[in-house]
Parts: sequence; structure tokens; C-alpha cells
Amino acid sequence: MCGIVAYVGPKQAQGTLLEGLKRLEYRGYDSAGAAVAGPEGLKTVRSVGRVSVLENMLNEAGGLSGSLGIAHTRWATHGSPTQLNAHPHTDTAETIALVHNGIIENYVALRTYLEKRGHTFYSETDTEVLAKLIGDLHTNNGNGLDLESAVHSALQKVTGAYAMAVISAREPGTLVVARKGSPLMIGLGEGSYIAASDASAIIAHTTQVIALDDYQVAKLTVIEGSAEMRTTTIDNVPVNPKVLDLDMSLEQIELDGYGHFMLKEIMEQPRTLTNAMRGRLDEREGRVVLGGLREYARDLVRARRFILTGQGTAWHAGLIGEYLLEDLAKVPCETEYASEFRYRNPVIDEGTVMIAISQSGETADTLAALREARERGALTLGVVNAVGSTISRETDAGVYLHVGPEIGVASTKAFIGQLAVLTEIALFIGRRKFLSQDVVSKYIEELTKLPDCIAKVLEQSDYIRDQTAKLVERENWLFLGRGYNYPVALEGALKLKEISYIHAEGMPAAEMKHGPIALIDKDMPVVFVAPRGSQYEKVVSNIEEVRARGGRIIAVADEDDTNIDQYAETVFRVPHVPEPLQPIITTIPLQLLAYHAAVIRGHDVDKPRNLAKSVTVE
Repeated sequence: MCGIVAYVGPKQAQGTLLEGLKRLEYRGYDSAGAAVAGPEGLKTVRSVGRVSVLENMLNEAGGLSGSLGIAHTRWATHGSPTQLNAHPHTDTAETIALVHNGIIENYVALRTYLEKRGHTFYSETDTEVLAKLIGDLHTNNGNGLDLESAVHSALQKVTGAYAMAVISAREPGTLVVARKGSPLMIGLGEGSYIAASDASAIIAHTTQVIALDDYQVAKLTVIEGSAEMRTTTIDNVPVNPKVLDLDMSLEQIELDGYGHFMLKEIMEQPRTLTNAMRGRLDEREGRVVLGGLREYARDLVRARRFILTGQGTAWHAGLIGEYLLEDLAKVPCETEYASEFRYRNPVIDEGTVMIAISQSGETADTLAALREARERGALTLGVVNAVGSTISRETDAGVYLHVGPEIGVASTKAFIGQLAVLTEIALFIGRRKFLSQDVVSKYIEELTKLPDCIAKVLEQSDYIRDQTAKLVERENWLFLGRGYNYPVALEGALKLKEISYIHAEGMPAAEMKHGPIALIDKDMPVVFVAPRGSQYEKVVSNIEEVRARGGRIIAVADEDDTNIDQYAETVFRVPHVPEPLQPIITTIPLQLLAYHAAVIRGHDVDKPRNLAKSVTVE
């Protein structure tokens, strides 16, 4: 949610800023703005709506001249989407401009303090408070602090989360950025710096980045071709940040001929699943090779309990991970909503391991839960996609997904990558505890077949679209499954809700009889995830109950299951795979169902309303 781009270097800043904002559009936003400090002083333009609206306003105004600038896409938190509430915000003297992601929790007290000092506020935002606080320290009637020192001083007074970038007309060539709780990284160009909240805004310019840690401030200066960077804590203690290589390319964040990023990411899952498993499956030796966990292998084998945590799709992956760890590694396991875990008084015994699951590695609730568990003595692992993200840096160990950048707000390939990695972790531990080499070798053999299995399912895309079109106007759906496929039902319902705005609920198939069956009539589509497995007959019995009440039944079933045809109106076929691996396959038709439903209903698939790709505030 929200996006920051900032540039200082030899080029005119406006082009780089607009390009960066366009790369960040997938994150979700409702307004945009930019500010540039140049020969004509500090100039700011803000707009409501898409980046294209801002671009048109800039063109009509003749553009912003200068090689130092900041830009922002805002997702409304404090105050509605209006031009006054859009970023950047300026101080009272209009000397500095600032963009900010996060929430300043003590903004009311700071605003009262600043109003007593004569400052007037024009927006409803907490960000304007931060801008005027830094400006008050920076100008102070001509006797203020330099910009970096003003930022240090201001942030010592701030409670909350922030990623911010600030420029001053009084300090040409100087950009100051800071971070606590919201992601921010700095791209190291040739004689230039580009800071952003997401790597997608940087990758066109450089693959060398520094990811700021919490409570860190960076002063980036480019004057007469000389580029200098100074990184400190907010207490002005120097730090030496580590330079990282971005694990992505510009081609990966282009549409490549597809109509939507979501469709592209669904269709590339055979390849991304292969990437998630590459180098990790040793079929000959019957073992899984996870270099990121090698140092802690003994601790994982001796672990008495696992806690998996995440939000949304990552939480669904955690539920499947719970089944996998209990089934294949025979270890007690539970899955927790990260947002609930941190506010309880959780019991963390000796031998507890927490696995934090997050595509971005920046999810605020998941990060907070991770820190709570670590504080109480748990060994912490990360299952994330974004290299160098906060969760990857703060966990004791972990495994990257390696599925490439995911642009679509509704997660698809990252979910499949999470399931693959959690399966690998379960086999990694299980082999060291009681699984034989032969058993693990058979699972590895089946895992290597999965990309081809997914490709077969994807061939049904047109059929799934046509069948979805028959029911797409229905406003209430049920998704039902048992065992490993119960979380798949939850995920299918979430996908439909996220992008088509159809009300959908997922639940265990047996739970339907305990109340929800009252909803079923001839107008309700009911999706059963029903591949052959240990509970197949039970699921068929549940299907019969829905059919008897007139429900419109869609089944996800094995490709050779002719028995299901007598019960279901529509069947989406999947290859048969071992039960623990079924979610990786049965999820695919539900992704396509949700995608086609959204397109048929005329919705913006990649930018669903009210949603953001990465939730970095609570």
C-alpha cells in the first residue's frame, strides 16, 4: 500500500519519478503527487486518481524542472482521497517537501504542539504533521538545523511506522530518507540514487540496492557529479549497510502480451514452480536440500512444536503447511493469524519454531508476530519471496520462494511457491526423523511432475471461462473441501471475493451442515474441491446433500473420475497426485475461475478496489 519514489542525480527528476510511480501502480492507491527542487525553487503537483491524471497535470503546467525530486502514490488512511490529502506535503514555509508511508500514531499530540507554535494545517493527514515538524526544525526563522539533523531530531519525537523521503529548497542535491516499519530501499546508480518502497521502481536503473533497517536514516547527496551517501541511526550513529543484488529483471515486471498481470502470473506457474524447486530436490539420494536451513537442521528435528503465521493467502498456505508438517514430519503444529497472535499472550515453550509466511516479506502483522515469537525464545524461519526483505533479514533462517516478482494484487504464483517450499520443509524434517529414503524419493519424483500437471490444468482456461460465465451473476458462492483441500476452498473463496467482488465463503465441507446449508437454493453456486483421497466418499456425500437442495455444483476432480459426473453440473479436471501435493494442483482451476469472473464482470483485475499488494501498516 502506498508507494514512494525519490531521485537525486544528474538527470531531470520528473521522468524517473513518473516511471517509478507507474511501476508501483499495482500496489493500490487513490491519489498521486510529485515535488521537485530546482532552479525555480520547490514545486509540487498533486492529483486524485491514477498516475496518468498526475502526468497530464504536469504536462499542462509545463513540467517540474530539477534533478532532485520525490513522488508518491497514496492509499487513504488519515483523510479521504482529495488533492489536499495527497502527498507530497510541505512545511509552513514551503521550504521542504515530504512523502511518507505508514502511520504516525502520536500525530494528534504533535499537531497540537505545532499549532501552538503558529503552524496551520490544511489536510487531514498525519503526514502533514511530520512535514511541518521537520520544517519547523529545519527553518526555525533562519536558524534551523540542516535537513539531515532536522530529520534525526523529528524522528526521535515520532511514534509509529514510517518510510519517508524529504527534500529541501535550501539544500540542492540532497535527499534524506528514513525507515521504521515500512519498507524502503536505495538503488545505487552511476552518479545517482533512486529510493523507493518497492524494487519494481528501481530495477530499470540498477540491480544494486541497500535495504534500510528500522530506525535508519540515509543522506544522499549528488553535487557536480560527486555522489555521497551517509547512513546513520535516528540517533546519528553511523552504520554500514549491506549492498544487495535484486533477484529480478525488468522483463519480469512487464505484461509480455498478457491482458493482466494476474493472468500472466497464473500462466507462468509451471515455470515458477520449477524455479521454486530447482536445486532443492535430490531424487537419487532421497533428500531435500535447503541450504538456508542446514545450520538449524538439528534444532528443527528436535522441535516440539511449530507455529505458522501469515495473513490472507499466506495464512491459507500456513494451514496447508500445518497438514504437511503433521503428516510428513509428525510434529505438533498450529496456524495463527499474525494479526491476532501478537495481541494475545501466546505460550512459547522451549523447542517452539515459528514459520513466518509472506510474499513481500514486509507484511506488518506478520513481522510483528515474528518479533513477538522471537522475543519469547522461538526459533524463527521465513518463507518469503522478496530477497532482502525485512522478514528475511530478521528471521534466524529461511527459504526463498524464487518465483519472481508478483505484480497482481491477488496472489497466485507466490501461493503455489509457498506450498512447494512448505512441502520441501516438511520432507526436509521428515527425512531426518522417520521418513525412509524410498518414501522421500517418491515424493520428490511426484513434485518434479507438478509443473507438467499444472500446464495440463491451464489448458482448460477457455472451458473454465465459459462455465464461469453461466454463473457469474450469482452474488453468493460457497467453496467446500476436506483435509488438505479445505484451505484450498478458503483460498478459492478469497480469490473470488478479491477481484470479482462476489460474496464467497470457504469452509470445511462437513461444516456446511452446521448452519450454512440453510443458504443453499437453486441460485447458489457451490464449488467442491473433490479429488480422490482419504475423504473422497465423504465429500461425495456432501455433494449429494447440496444437490438435493438444488445447489449449482462445480467440482474440482481427478481427470479420470467419471463417478463425479452424475453429481456435478460442471467439472474442472486435474491430474491425480498424492494427497499432500493436491493443493498445488486443485488451486489452479479456482484461480482461473476467479480471474475470468472478474473479467466478465468488467473489473480491473490487477487493481481491485480497496486492496493493496503489500499491507505494511496494521
